[in-house]
Amino acid sequence: MIDTLRAVQTPEGIDLHLPVAGLVSRALAWLIDILIRGVIYTGLGFGLLFLGETGKGLFLLAAFVMEWFYPVLFEVLRNGQTPGKRAYGIRVINDDGTPIGWSASLIRNLLRVADFLPLLYGFGIASMMLNRDFKRLGDLAAGTVVVYQDAARKEPSLPAARPIRPSFALNQAEQQAIIAFAERTPGLTPERCEELAGLTGPLVTGRPEPAETLCAMARWLSGDSEGRA
Repeated sequence: MIDTLRAVQTPEGIDLHLPVAGLVSRALAWLIDILIRGVIYTGLGFGLLFLGETGKGLFLLAAFVMEWFYPVLFEVLRNGQTPGKRAYGIRVINDDGTPIGWSASLIRNLLRVADFLPLLYGFGIASMMLNRDFKRLGDLAAGTVVVYQDAARKEPSLPAARPIRPSFALNQAEQQAIIAFAERTPGLTPERCEELAGLTGPLVTGRPEPAETLCAMARWLSGDSEGRA
């Protein structure tokens, strides 16, 4: 196996293949989060500078909360993504593919102390390099894994047309082919559209504009009863 896909089977028997994030993307995401926290610490430092010992105590308290709960809050409340992870399209999930919860996030982040030893995440990097899922010690203890977030897919649009019901029943493959044709028509010349539509034979026989007819059928097959654009 030379890819980074992690196979997971859901209780329903569905196989999922999760692309595991490697060391480089995770390190870059970590650097972004460090920079964000650094900016916040700098702002707090200047804001509390004039409060003397009280300001120093408040700064240390705020730094403690930021250091330990910044990643936990983002991971649980923001779909497993800190700002750094979001920037690089990665997220934390449970081993079974479900969203990470409070207990798992707390465990994986509290164990960052062990991952940091002896210096600059030495144990964490060694653990990731020795594990096929690139898990650091915190991930191993919490039962979590960092994966790439699937990019949001843009819903294809169908050409505007008044829906037409096909004159006879179509199987699933035929329905999918008609819808796929309609989705592709904006990138084809009118002549090519008519040529491809004519290949459907009896479905468009006697129709003056075969391509437009197929697009209208595609809208009906997709559940559109009003011909929306």
